[in-house]
Amino acid sequence: MAQVINTNSLSLLTQNNLNKSQSTLSSAIERLSSGLRINSAKDDAAGQAIANRFTSNIKGLTQASRNANDGISIAQTTEGALNEINNNLQRVRELSVQAANGSNSGSDLDSIQAEITQRLSEIDRVSGQTQFNG
Repeated sequence: MAQVINTNSLSLLTQNNLNKSQSTLSSAIERLSSGLRINSAKDDAAGQAIANRFTSNIKGLTQASRNANDGISIAQTTEGALNEINNNLQRVRELSVQAANGSNSGSDLDSIQAEITQRLSEIDRVSGQTQFNG
């Protein structure tokens, strides 16, 4: 018994045209939904290359901005520590001048020396423990 295969060429042509139409519709919906002029390199290869270069430049500049802000923060941290050290040194100077006037008793001099020692310890602590992002 012989088998016969019938081909409906009109049906195949219609199927191909439907597939092309669906592909075109899908691409149009993708463009509309994303709001972008270029969704992939096939839309505009040169435009995609330019957009990629701009995106790369923007990312580089954004990182440079973050680095600059980190530098500012480091400087501010250092400034705070130096101000604290300066305040302690000023007080040590005041206490040294006060101790040199000759009218202080032994207990006064002991108290002055204790505060000077405390201030110097604070200077050591600030200089040893000041850290950025630590």
